Amino acid sequence: MANGMIFDIEHGSFVDGPGLRTTVFFKGCNLQCAWCHNPESQSARPVRMYYADKCVHCGRCIAVCPSPDQCILCGKCAAVCPRSAVQLKGQLYTADQVMEEILLDRDFYGDDGGITFSGGECMLQPDFLMELLLRCKSEGIHTAVDTAGNCPFSLFERILPFTDLFLYDVKIMNDGLHQKWTGAGNEQILSNLAKLLRMGMPVWVRVPVIPGVNDTVEEITALREFFLQNGRPERIELLPYHRLGENK
Repeated sequence: MANGMIFDIEHGSFVDGPGLRTTVFFKGCNLQCAWCHNPESQSARPVRMYYADKCVHCGRCIAVCPSPDQCILCGKCAAVCPRSAVQLKGQLYTADQVMEEILLDRDFYGDDGGITFSGGECMLQPDFLMELLLRCKSEGIHTAVDTAGNCPFSLFERILPFTDLFLYDVKIMNDGLHQKWTGAGNEQILSNLAKLLRMGMPVWVRVPVIPGVNDTVEEITALREFFLQNGRPERIELLPYHRLGENK
C-alpha cells in the first residue's frame, strides 16, 4: 500500500470541478509560480507556517518546543497555538485514511460531484494517486485530476482509464515567459495537453489571469490558436488573480 504526502483535504468544494467535491491536496510541485497562493504546497516535505497577523505572543509555542535552535518539525507548537498562528503543513496519509475522508462526503455528491485530486502537483506521487483513483472508481465516485501537466505523458497513460475529468492548468503560452515566472518551460505541458485533447479526453482548461504577465492579446491569441490546432476542451476557465495567499 502506497503512502502519500498530503497538506490539506477540503470538504464541500464548489470550485474544483463539477458539483460538490472533496479536494485532496498533494504536497510537492515542480513549478514555482510567482503568484502561487499555496506556497506551502511546493516542497515535497512538511513545512512550518507562521502567520504573524494571528499571533498573540502568548509564548505557548516556546514553552513546548524541544529544539528552539533548529526546528525539527515535531508539530508541538502548532498543537498548542490558540490562534492557529503556527501550523504544520504536510502529513503522510495511507490510502485508507484518505478514503475515510472522501467517504464522509459521499452522500452529498449527488449526480455531479465527486473527488478531485489536486496539489501541489498530484502527478508527482503517481503510485498513491493511482491507488486512490482505483478505490474511488470501485466505489462509483466521479474522479477529477487537477494538474499542471509538467510530467511525462506515461504518467497520464497510467491513470487515463480511472479519471473522469482533467482540470488542466495552463499558466503562460510563451515558453520564455513561462520559464521566467514558473521556473520551468512549457513544452512538455502543452504537448501533454494536446495529446489529451486529440484523444477526446474530458478536459477543463484553467488559466490564472495574472496582471502584467499573461493578460495580453498575444497570450490569449496563442491560447486560441492552440485549441484550433489541437481540439477544444469541454470548458475554459479564466481565473482572476487574487491576493489571498499573501499572508503566507
